[in-house]
Amino acid sequence: MAYKIVAQKDDTTVRSVRNSLLIAAAKARIWAEEGWDVSVTNGDGKKLDRAELDGLFAA
Repeated sequence: MAYKIVAQKDDTTVRSVRNSLLIAAAKARIWAEEGWDVSVTNGDGKKLDRAELDGLFAA
């Protein structure tokens, strides 16, 4: 399943597609930590919660 990442900051929008949820979550997490407004959607178009994505890294 493809995960779409959209990050926006100032006048810039960056889009990325990853097949791995873990890789998509890691990429989104890094961009968010750098001040980007990030959203991740799954192949069905459902927007994933930031808490749901962060939960993937909880050990």
